[in-house]
Amino acid sequence: MADLGKRLLNNKTAVICLIIILLIILMAIFAPVIAPHNPNKMFNENRLETSSASFMLGTDEFGRDMLSRIVYGARVSLLVGLTSVAISVFFGSLLGLIAGYFGRWIDSAIMRVMDILFAFPEILLALAVIAALGPGTLNTILAIGIVNIPVFTRLVRGAVLSIKNLEYVESAKSIGASTRWILFREIFPNVNAPLLVQSTLAISGAILTESALSFLGLGIQPPDPSWGSLISEARQYMELAPGLLIWPCVAMIMTILAFNLFGDALRDLLDPNQQSK
Repeated sequence: MADLGKRLLNNKTAVICLIIILLIILMAIFAPVIAPHNPNKMFNENRLETSSASFMLGTDEFGRDMLSRIVYGARVSLLVGLTSVAISVFFGSLLGLIAGYFGRWIDSAIMRVMDILFAFPEILLALAVIAALGPGTLNTILAIGIVNIPVFTRLVRGAVLSIKNLEYVESAKSIGASTRWILFREIFPNVNAPLLVQSTLAISGAILTESALSFLGLGIQPPDPSWGSLISEARQYMELAPGLLIWPCVAMIMTILAFNLFGDALRDLLDPNQQSK
């Protein structure tokens, strides 16, 4: 870990992306302090106002402060992204460990279900889950979490297949170690590196999916601000107030790009071929 930290600090792209991610997380945590106004408060006399001293990024069609809504939108996007990926990692890792270690009919049954889920495009599967559960923050988290489970299941299963027959695993079996010990103390720690990289990349995908669902009106419901819903509401006012569309897009693009580039940097840093150089 110390060596990884040193190499991470020497990677300028990773450092810049990590700083951006930390700033966005801090913005989400301290949203009540940073936001100049209540995100749902309407200033009727200031509707569709451009940038001013009171409203740095202007106001929307209801007179609500755009800066405040974007700041609170970061809280929603990160909540959905982190929580849904945590659900995917937990269930995907568990299914991947079971499928890869036990094999045979258990492996076939689990992977056939994963193949069925993989057959659907991500956004279409999320829409199907939302249609079954209904819109809302919790259901959006569950929908995106379910969509990403097959990705982590395949990743962990592949890693387990390449590890389970190595000498140290066979040694653990020979001394009578329990199956639980072998799975979680011998095999799983060696899956952490690819799992960490995929989790970072999955967060950006989860944020994008949440924005797409909210854009369609099936994700986060009003009056809670979401970057996707802000973009959807701004479409009809593009000519009058282009900033309503531009600023949520900038916030979303910066966040997704930061997570993607940080994930790519982690993948390079955790590559054994790079470590040996």
